[in-house]
Amino acid sequence: MDCFKRVEGLIDATSVEAIDSARVLLDQFKGKSETIAQAIDDFLLDFMTLLFVLEATREQFHNPARRLARIRLSKVRLLLTRCS
Repeated sequence: MDCFKRVEGLIDATSVEAIDSARVLLDQFKGKSETIAQAIDDFLLDFMTLLFVLEATREQFHNPARRLARIRLSKVRLLLTRCS
């Protein structure tokens, strides 16, 4: 699951390109189940929210937003582990 390490690294990079890269990396898992596809969509939405927070708010909100994105990514990883 090297894919998840790369996506987690993108959470720290946070740019529009990082969101596109995460989408490409995670698209390979979308066909496994509707639950996994929804979890991936939830993660991507939180990742986009993180980018907005980084651009629009004070630094004190950055770490909580990153934490939320990491929690969503962990949910995707857990679902994939159960599916395998």
